[in-house]
Amino acid sequence: MRYSRSFIHTQYEVPKEAETPSHVLLLRGSYIYPAAAGIYSLLPLGHRVAEKIKKIIREEMDGIDGLEVTMPVLNPAELWKATKRYFDIGPELFRFRDRRQREFVLAMTHEEIVTDIAKKFLRSYRDLPVMLYQIQTKVRDEARPRAGLLRVREFQMKDGYSFHPDFEDLDRYYPRIYNAYLRIFARCGLNAVPIEADTGIMGGTGSHEFMLESAHGEDQFVVCTQCDYRANTEKAVGLKPAVKDLSANPPAMASVATPGVKTIGDLMEFFQTTEDHFLKTVAYDADGRLVLAVVRGDFNISVTKLANHLKAVHVDLASEDLLERHGLFGGFLSPVGLKDKNLRVVVDTSVGHETLYIAGGNAVDVHLKNVLPGRDFPVTEQVDIAEVRSGDTCAQCASGRLDVRRGIELGHTFKLGTKYTAPDTMDVTFLGADGANHRVVMGCYGIGVERLMASAVEQWHDEAGIIWPVTIAPYQVILSTLGKSPEVDDAADALYEALRTRWEVLYDDRDESPGVKLKDADLLGIPLRVVVSQRGLKKGTFEVKVRRTGEVFFFGRDEIEAAVARIVADLSPSLDGLPLLPEMG
Repeated sequence: MRYSRSFIHTQYEVPKEAETPSHVLLLRGSYIYPAAAGIYSLLPLGHRVAEKIKKIIREEMDGIDGLEVTMPVLNPAELWKATKRYFDIGPELFRFRDRRQREFVLAMTHEEIVTDIAKKFLRSYRDLPVMLYQIQTKVRDEARPRAGLLRVREFQMKDGYSFHPDFEDLDRYYPRIYNAYLRIFARCGLNAVPIEADTGIMGGTGSHEFMLESAHGEDQFVVCTQCDYRANTEKAVGLKPAVKDLSANPPAMASVATPGVKTIGDLMEFFQTTEDHFLKTVAYDADGRLVLAVVRGDFNISVTKLANHLKAVHVDLASEDLLERHGLFGGFLSPVGLKDKNLRVVVDTSVGHETLYIAGGNAVDVHLKNVLPGRDFPVTEQVDIAEVRSGDTCAQCASGRLDVRRGIELGHTFKLGTKYTAPDTMDVTFLGADGANHRVVMGCYGIGVERLMASAVEQWHDEAGIIWPVTIAPYQVILSTLGKSPEVDDAADALYEALRTRWEVLYDDRDESPGVKLKDADLLGIPLRVVVSQRGLKKGTFEVKVRRTGEVFFFGRDEIEAAVARIVADLSPSLDGLPLLPEMG
């Protein structure tokens, strides 16, 4: 492609709305253009990158017996009502009526449609297992779209769904999809870390996220310094050091007036004790029911863990009105002396029974000291609802420390089980070899296409611009002419025709200054830059610069094609050393 005929309009100013490196550089490089907040057009360069990513995805999905389909974005609402997700998902789900007043949704995932297809066609054990996948548009009414392509309202996603005769067959297949995901990310030049994850609104029996460590990521995950434990902070568990200071004859609980003493810092100073001697009680509205969550003062509550334990769909901080209706006061909450005996109290495992605590007094400006769990309030529901902390001891190996890191979620795999095929959802069964009906077991697997594009830029960039991995770059080579002379133009034209037979080449034939051409080449991030100049021609050489390393080489006309082939091969991502799961026959 000749630059003069392409649709590339680079910018040198940083767009005001851009926040992250990928957002800045994809806008400046003319890869994307915003239509509205969280809604982007892929311009020709961005489209080429997306198509490269899709090609890699398709090759890996086809390699594990995936069958590509295309399902509609417009979904009948009755299918989503059958799985209850119509009611469970909040305003993120677009809901509307057509001219005949029939209800529809815009799909953010396609479990309902694909399960409906399975119900129609998967009738016998001979039809199983099967994996259907698509690369399709998804839509969600994201409350706070940000960071360019990392958090959007409309996006392309590869979603795959596997159907199995039983859980054992799903377990046999799962390593194949897990390993295919690792290969996809590696082929895209991304250093993905597989971690244990929460299943969220997808449900199911287990899942993994594939994270790219990044300072601009919205997710947090933990990594053990000693073993292979990796988990999202919403799922992660660590050992909680016990605090044991109970004497043989512990003092009785006592009420203490604390006017004006409200922050944890003020309370520690007032009571002359440490944070781990406090009970932190937070009130939540869980699907319309008031729940008190209690953790030791040096921990924070994980709302996700709490929601999973409660099996609640919506868990929000309780309003003042809800607290008042139960005779409670925000800022002075406590599990002690509750008037409503039906109030659900969930206590974290950090709260020990051999420690005296400070707790709220369930009255304004009152706290309680010498509070002993089990003696002064019943502990009937004690589970892990705390967020892990950096430095906590790993629960898996009991020796390593957990390091909390930020990351971008590249993909997610789920063992859905029978969540969508159960009798109270879409009721999908098949006739087994034994002549009896059995329930279909499902898996679900997603990758965001544009998110991979943005993530590649987050990982591979410098102050000058993007540094594309060669496998997903819009072009492998950018050919630039420096200087204005027929000799330079003729040599460049000939080289362009030779190189384009083997590689995708962007030929910068514009009538621009050398500075503009070289600056644009760095901004666009194409892996190899080949320069034809008057000086080089006098020496009989062409200049080749490797964008990733900055290395510059000079090759003669008879060497240039072999040199480009060698450098492109050297830049190709390696699949060695991936943490693959063992696959079963």
